[in-house]
Amino acid sequence: MKRNWYDVKVLILGFSKSGVSAARYLSKKGADCYISENKPPREQDKPLIEELESMGVKCEFEKHSQEFIDGAHLVVTSPGIPPHSELIQRIKEQRIPIISEIELAYREASSPFIAITGTNGKTTTTSLTSHILSTKYKAPVCGNIGVPPTSLLDEKNDYFVAELSSFQIEYSTSFRAQIAMFLNFTPDHLDWHGGLDNYFRAKAKIFTAPLSPVFGIFNALDERIYEFSKTTECENFYFGKELEQNCCYIKYGAIYFKRKTEEEFIIQLEQIPLVGEHNYQNVMASVIAAKLVGLTNEEISAAIKSFKAVEHRCEFVKKIGNIEFYNDSKATNPEAAIVAIRSFEGKTVSLIAGGRDKMTGLDEFCQSINECINDVILIGEAADRFETALKQCGYEKIHRAETLEKAIDKSIELGNEVCLLSPACASFDMFDNYETRGEVFKDYVKSKI
Repeated sequence: MKRNWYDVKVLILGFSKSGVSAARYLSKKGADCYISENKPPREQDKPLIEELESMGVKCEFEKHSQEFIDGAHLVVTSPGIPPHSELIQRIKEQRIPIISEIELAYREASSPFIAITGTNGKTTTTSLTSHILSTKYKAPVCGNIGVPPTSLLDEKNDYFVAELSSFQIEYSTSFRAQIAMFLNFTPDHLDWHGGLDNYFRAKAKIFTAPLSPVFGIFNALDERIYEFSKTTECENFYFGKELEQNCCYIKYGAIYFKRKTEEEFIIQLEQIPLVGEHNYQNVMASVIAAKLVGLTNEEISAAIKSFKAVEHRCEFVKKIGNIEFYNDSKATNPEAAIVAIRSFEGKTVSLIAGGRDKMTGLDEFCQSINECINDVILIGEAADRFETALKQCGYEKIHRAETLEKAIDKSIELGNEVCLLSPACASFDMFDNYETRGEVFKDYVKSKI
C-alpha cells in the first residue's frame, strides 16, 4: 500500500543498486533522501551521483555522518551491513526503523511476491519461475538477482518473482509473500549472521508468523528444512520426494506433480535443458509455483523446454580442441561448487577454485574433488587453506596460478575434457563481484583460438 512520502527524511545506507533504486523511487514520491556510503566514490559513479543530486538526493562518501542520521524517519540499509555493526547499533539507539529495500518495495507494491530463498540455486529457480509464469503473466525477476524491486514499482506487474538473500530477509519486518520457497540450507555467511543457527533463522523468517506466506514450497530431501516446515502455518508443498499429497517428484524418468492425491505428468527429464540433480530440484520447485498460480501442465512443460541456463551458473562458454569450458563463477561457497563438480561425473575435469575464503568447512568439497576431479588449479587468497585441506584428504594433483588467465592457460596445458571455473569462494580478493570474475573467464576463453 503506497504511503505519502512528501517531506519525509529517509536515510539510505550504501551506494548500491538497491540503494540507488530506493533513492530514485522515494525522491520521485516526495521524500527527502540521503545516501550515505562508507567507500570513496568511483569515477564511473559520477554521472549517477550528478543525476541523484539533480533530483534533490544528498550524497556523502567515506563516512556515515551523524548529520545524515539525525532526523531520519526511516533507514533503508544495504544488505552488506551486518546487524551487529557499530553503525546499525548507533541508528537503533536513536529508535529509527531500519528496513531492507525489498521490504520497502513490498510495502509500496500492489501485486503479490513469489519469494525464493535458500543457500544455493536461488538465481536459477528465480529465473526459471519468472520464465514459466511469463507465458501468462507479467512476472519479472527482482531482488538479490540484480534487479531492485523498487525499480519495478511504477510498472503494472502481476507478480514480483524475488530472489531473497538472508541479508535482505534479516532487515524485513512485514514482508509477506503469496508463495515462498525454501530450496536448501548449508553453511554460508556465518560471519555476517554470527553462527549457523542465526543464519537458518534469517532464512526461515519469511515462513514464520506473522510473515508466513499463503503457500510454502519446501525441499523434502533437506532434513532440517523438512522438519522446520511442519511448524509453519502456510499450506505446504514439497519437492524432491513423492509424498501422499502436495508434492513434486521424479519417477520413471519424468517429473510429476500432486495437489492433494491426484498425480499429473509434467515433463520428461531428457526434455529439460538444465543438467544435474540440483537443477531438477530447481525445476520441481518452479513447477509447484506455476501450478499454484494456475498454469496448465502444457504451458509449464513448453516454458521449461525453452529456458536457457542462468549466466555464471554452469554456463557453457566454448570448446577449444577437446576441452569444454564452463563458467560457474556464481559458486561462491563449497556447497555450490560441489553441485557443479558432480555434474561432470564420467569426464576428466580441471577445476579452477579459490578466491576470498568464507572459512566454511571443506571436508565434503575435498571429498567431491577426490572422487570427480583430475586436476585442481588454485587461485586467490584461499589457495593455501584449500591446498592444505586437499592434501589432508589425500589429494595431490594441485597446481597454483597467480591469475585467472594463467589458471585457464594451465587447464589447456593439462588437456582434460572439461575446464570448470567453480571457485567455492567470494570474488572480492581479485574482482569486484562474481559477475566480473565470470566475464573475465569467458572473455579470456573466447579469445583463445
